[in-house]
Amino acid sequence: MEIQAAVLEGVGQPHRVRTVTLAPPKAGEVLVKIVATGLCASDVNAIDGKRTLVPFPAVLGHEAAGVVAEVGAGVTSVSVGDHVVLSIVPSCGTCSWCSQGITNFCSTAGNAMGDGTLFDGTRRLSMDGQPLHHFLTVSSFAEYAVVPASGVVRIPEQMPLDRAALLSCAVLTGFGSVVNTAKVRPGSSVAVFGCGGVGLNIVQGARIAGADRIVAVDVTAEKLQIARSLGATDVIDASIDDPVTAIKDLVGGVDYAFEALGREATIQQAWRTVAPRGELVLVGLMAHGATLTVDAGPFVNEQAIKGCYFGSSDLTQDVPRLVDLYLTGDLKLDELIGQRIGLADLDSAVGALRRGEGVRSVITFD
Repeated sequence: MEIQAAVLEGVGQPHRVRTVTLAPPKAGEVLVKIVATGLCASDVNAIDGKRTLVPFPAVLGHEAAGVVAEVGAGVTSVSVGDHVVLSIVPSCGTCSWCSQGITNFCSTAGNAMGDGTLFDGTRRLSMDGQPLHHFLTVSSFAEYAVVPASGVVRIPEQMPLDRAALLSCAVLTGFGSVVNTAKVRPGSSVAVFGCGGVGLNIVQGARIAGADRIVAVDVTAEKLQIARSLGATDVIDASIDDPVTAIKDLVGGVDYAFEALGREATIQQAWRTVAPRGELVLVGLMAHGATLTVDAGPFVNEQAIKGCYFGSSDLTQDVPRLVDLYLTGDLKLDELIGQRIGLADLDSAVGALRRGEGVRSVITFD
């Protein structure tokens, strides 16, 4: 079938909305009509070459929701017409990681992502007879996408799809880093460095987990205001105040610090706010090949640094839980969408994200 998609030829290039060919799903795959897809920092990392996430040319986009249009042979988990959330952590079910129940580290999915393919090592996308690479097995900057069946989760139809798209990445990562990776305890204190799409969901994840003090740190007044509406008890404008000093003045030190920017400077700041026996969780992705230097002194106080990938999430459990939290009013998603745009507006939204302006841009399709 022929569809409209935003094609990226290489690092630093503009997107071009082109007519591309999408082959039908093979066994174990699903064709999804994309209804909404968010613009995420991981997309911009690939565009700017901060992280080598996909070969080019490619169709990016990975935070998405839509409606199942066709299923390949052997697919029984979803049916045509189902509303679904797409995900960058599909799983093969048979590799060593999947066998241990750690599906977000699936090696089959990881290899496919690195090659810009689906699980069988081939591509469904092409343009003018030449193959286009898939992005993180999703490629949702397009009207339709063919994805692994394990990378979609059925959701109830009363869940709005433009808000459901955010569950696919930003919410799962932020919320999951709190409840799955760090396992934040009720009554504890939390600091969040960086209030973008992921950081804001760390804030509300901490609220839902029952944290007593939640300190949000950013350099943008708009994001700090949203952070307060999502549950931050205190906000610090790091363009005005030193966040380390401010946090120590507020709470002395925090039980959990989360860094959601992937920058060494803010990681070092976050580390200096951790109380004895506290933990720093690194949620933001640093550039490929980056190294990190931190003060070793706090380790004697049994302080710890922990990595996080995709919020240590399990799609089959976490997506339904998040949908329920939204439908009952506990999880706030409407406040996270700054603008709804079309494919033609993608590069403008990328520029705004680079500059740290606004909150989530969501591409919607008629």
